[in-house]
Amino acid sequence: MNQLSVVIISFNEEKNIERCLKSVQWADEIVVLDSFSTDRTLEICKRYTNCVFQGEWRGYGAQKNLCADKASHSWVLNLDADEAVTPEGAEEIQRMLSQQLEFPAYDFPRKNFIGERWIRFCGWYPDRIIRLYDKRVVRFTEGKVHERLQPDDRVGAMREALLHYSFHDMADYVQRQNRYSSLAASERAGSGKKSGWANLILNPLWVFLKCFFLRQGFREGRLGFFISASMAYYTFLKYAKVGEELEKLERRPDDEG
Repeated sequence: MNQLSVVIISFNEEKNIERCLKSVQWADEIVVLDSFSTDRTLEICKRYTNCVFQGEWRGYGAQKNLCADKASHSWVLNLDADEAVTPEGAEEIQRMLSQQLEFPAYDFPRKNFIGERWIRFCGWYPDRIIRLYDKRVVRFTEGKVHERLQPDDRVGAMREALLHYSFHDMADYVQRQNRYSSLAASERAGSGKKSGWANLILNPLWVFLKCFFLRQGFREGRLGFFISASMAYYTFLKYAKVGEELEKLERRPDDEG
């Protein structure tokens, strides 16, 4: 049977991480890489594993790769601190690991929540995401945001969904979208990409229409409208902030001089 390390990165996750850790107590090893939390995250983690490390924040992809490097086993299950594995999911993973594995990576459907409400529409489900992989051949990209595992051309499919308690409430969602849009804008500007009027006007409009109508966000009622509008606003912010980031990059040589 292939042994499994569960790897988790954390920063000030005292509200979420115990649920995550409890859901994977069956694993052969749990490894946590914390970015110097100032709340009770470390205290909680040490109740469930001795493999708790701390390190400076390097970005999502780089941090997850470093955490996987600290794992003892080749097969790892990468979880965010606000995710959890169901009992049915645990059985499926263990059953999969007990046999000869056909693929180097496996993806899962994921149920995303705002508060205690599972969002079925707006494109939020099944939201398949690679989480189980052989770290000898698969690694995360190291961009500032929206990291993903590569290579991703040979991926098996799991049936049981992970639970993702994404946001506590609407305010939490808006706050994080603002932060993520800044990271995305910085990454886009760093690669030399600009944004024009079409990006600012048409892209947000398309995102709203896609989420609310094509992906049936209207079936979620007011919350579906809120999510669709917020995703459109995130898109607007991402492109609007690119200009500001480019100005920062242009000023940097003069400032350093």
